Amino acid sequence: MLYAIVGQDIPNSLNLRLDARPAHLERLHALQQTGRLLLAGPFPALDSNDPGPAGFTGSLIVAEFDNLGAAQAWADADPYIAAGVYASVSVKPFKKVLPA
Repeated sequence: MLYAIVGQDIPNSLNLRLDARPAHLERLHALQQTGRLLLAGPFPALDSNDPGPAGFTGSLIVAEFDNLGAAQAWADADPYIAAGVYASVSVKPFKKVLPA
């Protein structure tokens, strides 16, 4: 089943994000290589693909896991959590409807 993982950043998280980004992306690439990643990306703090020093306010990952517990465990091990980027993370089951 698919799960939506939404991380909400702490204020002024950009430097912490940049430091932890390689490890964060490595885990996402591993999901992608196994065909389990539907999409992933950050929420820009400004209405722009490149928010510059304003940074980001959080992230969305939609990926396939065996169950909610597995999705939560994967989310809990995210390098952004260890680095203090995320103030909170929610994990919810997700049903993809469109595009079919």
